[in-house]
Amino acid sequence: LQSNSCGAGFAEENTSSEEQAMIKTTGNTYLASPNLPDFCGCNPGWSSAFYGAECFDSEVHSYLKNLGKQKSSESQNIDAKKVELEQLLMMETKNYRKTIKFYQKLLQKERRSKGPETKSMLPKLRGQLQEMKSKVQFLELVKKYQMMYAEQWGVESCVLPTVIHNGKADTMDMAPMDESSLLLYYNTEKHQCNNPNGVRVLQAGTPLGLMAHLYSRNAFLEGYVQQFLYTFRYFCTQEEFLQFLLDRINSTLSSASLDPSTSLTKICNRSFYILQAWIEDCYSVDFATNTDLLGTLKEFISSKVASLNGYGERLLSLLEDASARKSGSADLCSGVDKCKEESEEGRKTLHSLCKKLSEDVSRKNFYWKLSKGMGPIAQYQRERLHTGSAVLPKPCCSNFTEGSSVSLARADEVGPVLLIDCSAQQLSWQLTLLQQEVFNKCHPVHFLNSRALGVKDKCVAVPKTVSAETVSLKVCNLFLSKCIQDQYLLQLLKNADSISTWVAAEIVTCHTTKRQVSLLSKFLLIAKCCYEQRNFATAMQILAGLENLIVRQLPAWKILPGKVAEIMEELKAVEVFLKSDSLCLMEGDRFKTLPTIPSAHVLAMHVQQLETGGFTMTNGAHKWTKLRNIAKVVSQVHAFQENPYTYAPDFKLQSYLRQRITRFKDADIPALAADNCANFHQIPAEKHSRKIQDTLRRMKATFQ
Repeated sequence: LQSNSCGAGFAEENTSSEEQAMIKTTGNTYLASPNLPDFCGCNPGWSSAFYGAECFDSEVHSYLKNLGKQKSSESQNIDAKKVELEQLLMMETKNYRKTIKFYQKLLQKERRSKGPETKSMLPKLRGQLQEMKSKVQFLELVKKYQMMYAEQWGVESCVLPTVIHNGKADTMDMAPMDESSLLLYYNTEKHQCNNPNGVRVLQAGTPLGLMAHLYSRNAFLEGYVQQFLYTFRYFCTQEEFLQFLLDRINSTLSSASLDPSTSLTKICNRSFYILQAWIEDCYSVDFATNTDLLGTLKEFISSKVASLNGYGERLLSLLEDASARKSGSADLCSGVDKCKEESEEGRKTLHSLCKKLSEDVSRKNFYWKLSKGMGPIAQYQRERLHTGSAVLPKPCCSNFTEGSSVSLARADEVGPVLLIDCSAQQLSWQLTLLQQEVFNKCHPVHFLNSRALGVKDKCVAVPKTVSAETVSLKVCNLFLSKCIQDQYLLQLLKNADSISTWVAAEIVTCHTTKRQVSLLSKFLLIAKCCYEQRNFATAMQILAGLENLIVRQLPAWKILPGKVAEIMEELKAVEVFLKSDSLCLMEGDRFKTLPTIPSAHVLAMHVQQLETGGFTMTNGAHKWTKLRNIAKVVSQVHAFQENPYTYAPDFKLQSYLRQRITRFKDADIPALAADNCANFHQIPAEKHSRKIQDTLRRMKATFQ
């Protein structure tokens, strides 16, 4: 398999003296394996699936190649590279943190005094901050690239049939197998990726061939491994994939030597790295929901690997960490490695500072680009609810219960009064945090094969009378019949439906038209705040509640202020924007710095659209180009989860909102509306009065 220029540099290093030295320093007399400190984090996550081979360009490789060199004549050293990179990243991060704090102080001073010197200094400082931020992000990308130790165990395409043969018990009876019978490629243009020989891109393959391709050189760097982990359930079960890996380890473990050039050593070590990547990224959707699968893996590691190799202890530790995180934490991360967790912890403050800068800049030029033919939304350029001084959110409704004698335990008695009293921004922040709590528990795999769960192209995807357990998996099941599917998407959609029903119920239960107008205005402003802060999930849920047939017919809409009523059209335009393209929220660099929560139902519909059509070719090979596109779309779930909102939580206000949502989540809106006179147009009495007055005027006119 010819590698492209994006990963060619790594392929050249595979046979370098640097790798030989790294392998020899392990001190393991049984099998060549990396040190445990080098074993943490073997894939870059969602970015690998989204960008593919473009995730790491030649600039990243050349920068890493020059790290750890004191002189040009000296050979590269892995440890020296790691030390120098960590020092550079720490120094740049520290400088960036100091500079952005100075920028915040200068910004506040400029708002108070509005001096000319401060005004002229701000644009220059903002430009410096953007450069510093780009450098920090580049160093973090280099760090991810350096973690790709798994590529040293990649094999050439001609060795892939050997990968398959090594897992078979009776290899002597098997017919010879070549690469063309397993995988199908197509050649790209020679000028692409600056490769004079052109690049072979995987187009399709048999299930066995696609699994064997995990062992090919640059499969990690080109994003194939991450894309495979998202989509393999379309052509093989979790048990089949696990057995494939364990068979390769079992057949090569005893024969592998310290010589890294042998195929057996590469196949064995690569199997461990693939297994680690699977545990890191998909434990919650594959192992946590399948105790038999988890038991098989643990038994194999304990009985056949732990006594021979350091990999065994490391994998068992990974499984324990993942199990503890799944059971004891509400937030699920794409990786479960402690090393990765510690490195992310140190960047939390930096992440929030990046967002403060990005939010401050973006508020001055907030503008939505919709599809051609529709035009931009001019109203988005109007007066913003967010002010420059609110870059860092403050605790919401600090006096919410301190100045009130009403207990939040009696939220039903309080009613919608507190919704009207709190500002739209305060409510949007807390609703966003509640939505984030639910969204962080989902995984990209949850959005696959949603037709089998009964998800349809309607606002209400899951009937209230049908529980998640009773949904039939027989209809439109694209996964293999024995493949276990986690149904968390149904909970996500049911939560969205509950919020929409709550919005409609709060409005129709108001006993006066004036109160309905206030509540309609408040929900419209909350939705506007939500989509402006990129919480599209809550914004679309409120829109669905406002578009309820009963709510749309309320007389309160006729007396709603014009500027507030226009927000409804903005929300509809945002909905069209979200439905226009499956990757519309990933355009540009805003999603990297600004937190985002997508609409779960809209994303599920985009994936269903990609799933339409056959997955196999006429020869039975599975279309990898189709699977790769699906993996790219669902990878944005992990991309958004990497960048959380940092609003200060108000737990008392959140408790109130939870109670109101829970109370109305299964409400019958027509029945609630029927009990309220404010929901009906009071036309007959008014018409009768006007008729009498008109008759009296005409009679009076005849006597004059």
